[in-house]
Amino acid sequence: MKLGMVGLPNVGKSTLFNALTNAGAESANYPFCTIEPNVGIVSVPDERLEKLKDMYNPKKFTPATLEFVDIAGLVKGASKGEGLGNKFLSNIREVDAVIHVVRCFEDDNIVHVDGSIDPARDIETIELELIFSDLEMLERRIDRTKKAMKGDKSLTAVADFLERLKEHLEDGKPARSFDFTEDEQEWIKETPLLSLKPVIFAANMSESDFVNNIDSNKHYSVVKEIAERSASAVLPVCAQIEAEIADMSDEDKQMFLSELGLEISGLNRIIKEGYALLGLISFLTAGEPEVRAWTITKGTKAPQAAGKIHTDFEKGFIRAEVVSFDDLMQCGSMAHAKEKGLVRLEGKEYVMQDGDIVLFRFNV
Repeated sequence: MKLGMVGLPNVGKSTLFNALTNAGAESANYPFCTIEPNVGIVSVPDERLEKLKDMYNPKKFTPATLEFVDIAGLVKGASKGEGLGNKFLSNIREVDAVIHVVRCFEDDNIVHVDGSIDPARDIETIELELIFSDLEMLERRIDRTKKAMKGDKSLTAVADFLERLKEHLEDGKPARSFDFTEDEQEWIKETPLLSLKPVIFAANMSESDFVNNIDSNKHYSVVKEIAERSASAVLPVCAQIEAEIADMSDEDKQMFLSELGLEISGLNRIIKEGYALLGLISFLTAGEPEVRAWTITKGTKAPQAAGKIHTDFEKGFIRAEVVSFDDLMQCGSMAHAKEKGLVRLEGKEYVMQDGDIVLFRFNV
């Protein structure tokens, strides 16, 4: 999973990126500090994997990973090449989902590019640039479709759909809030729209907001309303807190978060929300050689999951030996799980479930 972090200059985007990834990206109080996108790879925390590690004491331990991309700050006119607009748009095309960092804190020492704190304006600035870029792409697709219609009347429905989607975008609404039918979802795959990408609004607030009452922050309330209208997720974060806990031990980190009334860090909350937005789950492989987590999309069948490990596994798939994580933990060992009949033999039509522990049988 690749998450692109976007936002106006000086909203705390690079500070949050540094804290989440410990990647050491440059962060400063002036626009366009980030020019080339910084990339940080983090391990996806999974308590199940840790318990399997204790059970098998493997030679190798490999959690799933997540890639964060810190993309250049955006300004109005980016879709026309203003600022670093073209670079921004090309970078965002390559990510699976967008973390849109929105400034929801007041601080006279940190200059806002537009001179004041206004989350609705800031979100609109970026959303509109994505929409403008999408409109250009969509208009080209409409022209091509209409020309092709002269020899293929079956494209009439496609053309009608594209016109309706264009009207939706012209109303200032992102493509992700359009109500697509199954056919329309297939048709739009030919035109990868920026405003169709899933979005998590990261409402960057002050530490005092977290200590006191998050919901009392008026800016956060605005972001929540916009997220609901635009079919997006929203998470309250504090780049300052994340920076403070970045280098702490797990024990100190948990103690610090507990004092603030938080169960998990901003990183873990973003990962959890990212998985939910993209419909991702993890299956696990376990043994003395290696304990490992593999990320797949919900609905993936066993042969395709096997292909994540190696293409030969998918080509020569015979069956999958599957036990649920909870069943294995209750039994205490794979041998006992087999004795109790909890290890199942599944075929090509089996749909993988989150937390499945699998051994694939194949022949090539």
